[in-house]
Amino acid sequence: MTTRLVRTLTAAALVLGAAACSSSAGGDPLAAGGSGAPRSGGSTVVVGSANFPENVLLASVYSQALKAKGVKVEEKFNIGSREVLYGQLQSGALTVLPEYNGALLGYLDAKSTASGTEQVNAALKEKLPSALGILDSAAAEDKDSLTVSKETADRLGLKSVADLAGKSGELAVGGPPEFKSRREQQFKDVYGLTFKEWKPTGDTTANALKDGGIQVGNVFTTDPRIVQFGLVPLADPKNLFSVQNVTPLVNRAGVDATASAALNAVSAKLDTAGLTALMKRVSVDKEDPSAVAKDWLKTNGLG
Repeated sequence: MTTRLVRTLTAAALVLGAAACSSSAGGDPLAAGGSGAPRSGGSTVVVGSANFPENVLLASVYSQALKAKGVKVEEKFNIGSREVLYGQLQSGALTVLPEYNGALLGYLDAKSTASGTEQVNAALKEKLPSALGILDSAAAEDKDSLTVSKETADRLGLKSVADLAGKSGELAVGGPPEFKSRREQQFKDVYGLTFKEWKPTGDTTANALKDGGIQVGNVFTTDPRIVQFGLVPLADPKNLFSVQNVTPLVNRAGVDATASAALNAVSAKLDTAGLTALMKRVSVDKEDPSAVAKDWLKTNGLG
């Protein structure tokens, strides 16, 4: 092989290597507002959800918004809790998940003092591993709350979580199966609360409050049964529950510019009042989440 040929091949290899590096750097869909190179071969985006109705609804909104833009989608809904989902997203088994930014930050850093959407998202970007990222947060916020029936509020003089101090030992509290492991120590540390009993009531927490099976419940603030049953969410003066903006959590390798833009368009349109109205149709009227999602996307010009 001649010296000139060796030099030519070496130069060509350097050019190709530089092009590959440039393509890789520009292909991050989460950098500079979600721009990125298309996924090679149009690979499938796997949209997952947690095992409660609102997350299934949001996942269906995400899935159908992606499909409307020609993205290949596989749905894996109703999987389980964050403890299960996070590892699947990190491994690439899932590509997109509807998350709640404050709750996710609490999972990654229980000692974080970040408050407000911008601060929480900035902290999240520092804590997430390189494989994962977040897209735009929606204005829609579904916060955790400690909620009681009106009868319990009146009987015990409850207006805030702080009012439960000295009374919690007489009360049963309910919530998702993982609620105790996530929050028991926080309630002790922040408000000095030790409940008599913890019951895994899941999506029936509001009903259990209404029926008297529990006296305090972890009811999400977009749950329409709060109004339907006349329940009383207690104020949280020490901000134990952080902001909870609906935010897409994604595996970076699986989303491109088209997918990122579709998901960000959902976030730009979704607000708390709208999400609460959608949840009434799902939780109270018992409509199919997929049909409710389809209606919302069509109404907002995204489907």
